[in-house]
Amino acid sequence: MRRFEELAWSSTPRGEISLRRRVEPTLKVEVYEVKLGDEFLMSSLFTVAEIELARLGLAEAKGDQLDVVVGGLGLGCTARAALEDPRVRSMVVVDAMAEVIDWHERELLPESADLVRDPRTRLLHDDFFALAASGAGFDPDAPGRTFDAVLLDIDHTPHHLLHPDHAPFYSEDGLRRLTAHLRPGGVFALWSDDPPDEQFCGLLERVFDHVDAHVVAFANFLTGGESSNTIYVAR
Repeated sequence: MRRFEELAWSSTPRGEISLRRRVEPTLKVEVYEVKLGDEFLMSSLFTVAEIELARLGLAEAKGDQLDVVVGGLGLGCTARAALEDPRVRSMVVVDAMAEVIDWHERELLPESADLVRDPRTRLLHDDFFALAASGAGFDPDAPGRTFDAVLLDIDHTPHHLLHPDHAPFYSEDGLRRLTAHLRPGGVFALWSDDPPDEQFCGLLERVFDHVDAHVVAFANFLTGGESSNTIYVAR
């Protein structure tokens, strides 16, 4: 087994994006990583909170036949976790980078096959934030279609954005536009790299009836301690 391999590389308007596989010498495990330019976007070493985004969000969803939107495909952790809920009957996964969708369609990641071959999955190359702000919503084949849950993991935090164009979403008007794509009692859940933010919680509370900020802790072998992310769940 090679110690390091670049599985895919592309030049995009937002910089060079690459998918890499390496062997972590300390843990002796395979690690898959995504880099955008010089910035590490995600690593398969730390996926606990991405999985909890799906579990915590869908735990608040009501009904036995759930239609779900996942904003941000990445390594596919949130989308695969959502499919583990037997109530999910359909899932639209929106990603702005065709390259990331291509990685999964080519099954370059170990669990891509489980995701792309599931008949409930649809991978959509589009801008999540533009769709959220539109009247048509997240299904090009059914404009105005509503969903039971929207699970979002694209930006680092509501304040640390991958692109300035995303900023209008994290406003009262932006979140109210999102609610137009949710069914009554529908759930919006968001991953954030920061601790719970009182200002953002207050913003959510102006739009939704019920808001929770869950701290998800996980072991970090790099620091020898514990790290945490936040999952906001609003309905």
